Amino acid sequence: MNHMWASAVSIELYKIFRRPRTYIGFAAICFLVPLIQIALYVDGETYLEFSLQNLKEAFEFQGELLNGYLATYIILVTLYVHIPFLVTLVTGDLLAGEAATGTFRMILTRPISRTGLLLAKFTAGLIYTSLLIFCMGLLSIIMGVIVMGTGDLIVIKNTIYIFAEDDVMWRLIAAFGFGLLAMWTVAALSFMLSSFAENSIGPIMITMSIIIVFIIISAIDLSIFRTVKPFLFTSHMGSWKLFFEEPVNYNKIGNSALILSAHIVVLISVTLFSFRRKDILS
Repeated sequence: MNHMWASAVSIELYKIFRRPRTYIGFAAICFLVPLIQIALYVDGETYLEFSLQNLKEAFEFQGELLNGYLATYIILVTLYVHIPFLVTLVTGDLLAGEAATGTFRMILTRPISRTGLLLAKFTAGLIYTSLLIFCMGLLSIIMGVIVMGTGDLIVIKNTIYIFAEDDVMWRLIAAFGFGLLAMWTVAALSFMLSSFAENSIGPIMITMSIIIVFIIISAIDLSIFRTVKPFLFTSHMGSWKLFFEEPVNYNKIGNSALILSAHIVVLISVTLFSFRRKDILS
């Protein structure tokens, strides 16, 4: 049974990487990451001067603040809000694409249940998402270090944090790891919507609309929105930033990870419930 499921996952991965749209995300990352790195290398000092202009009156900064670690952090902040769209381009098509081409009847002639098929497709979607984030993280860190070297990392929030060079890498890796969990949640949402659709455009557009609406709700400081905000997955997607505080609030990170994981379980449960009752053989 395990061999059959692993074979189903392999087939779904082959189908994913056979589609041209799969490579849009990788192409975008391979274009944007070097572009941001080069822009920071050329004009990063101006960026730092603007960010630190009010602080330099009270503090004296020494050392090379513009380095590959800062560039990677800036890339995380800049691109993180755009990655969900790249994820949904593929995961929103996993079920809707089969419905559009009418291939479900043929697929289910194989000795695999609807539940097994759905979980194989979702696993393939998670692997694709993982590869996308891994590509982004690896390219950002390696190119940043090669182009601008290493050094201490300065992070400006409500408080100024300066992390020693040997205290940065694990924070970046942890941030990308948490970001992956957030993107898995996006994948689960678009996958669920894909089970209700006959083409991939609907799941992609609805997923992005939901994310935008939730972000707006989180940004408006009204009592009714404050009540629901802790339960919105978008309120926890940015918790990777907590790794760049001292001390690190592991309780808050754990709570955010738990809520994101709960969203994934609920979304996949709804998908299973719907898909097992869907008339896909007519």
